[in-house]
Amino acid sequence: QVQLVESGGGVVQAGDSLRLSCASSQSTFSNYAIGWFRQAPGKEREFVAAITWTGSSTFYAESVKGRFAISRDNAVNTVYLQMNSLELGDTAVYNCAAHVGFDGYRSIDRYHFWGQGTQVTVFS
Repeated sequence: QVQLVESGGGVVQAGDSLRLSCASSQSTFSNYAIGWFRQAPGKEREFVAAITWTGSSTFYAESVKGRFAISRDNAVNTVYLQMNSLELGDTAVYNCAAHVGFDGYRSIDRYHFWGQGTQVTVFS
């Protein structure tokens, strides 16, 4: 089990950048692949990006590929989501979660131990 805390959200103008963090105080953090998901008002939660426990593999939704970058630093038990060229459609609550298993990194049902979320609002 692992507890996750997101931070870094905010209100930014379209085209700006933000970096989200997903942190844990528990050393077990480094044992898990971590994924980022987002949920906009009136929409279902969707996959954004994921990174394996070693950081050797990353996965992205088509809508963010080339704009977002996921990385991790296991020395400080943190996964980052660098979001560049933000668009109005990126407005959502962003959550990180720990992946359980060896595949299905884009599948929400493979994730457990969700953080509380951080709000990202993009205006024009």
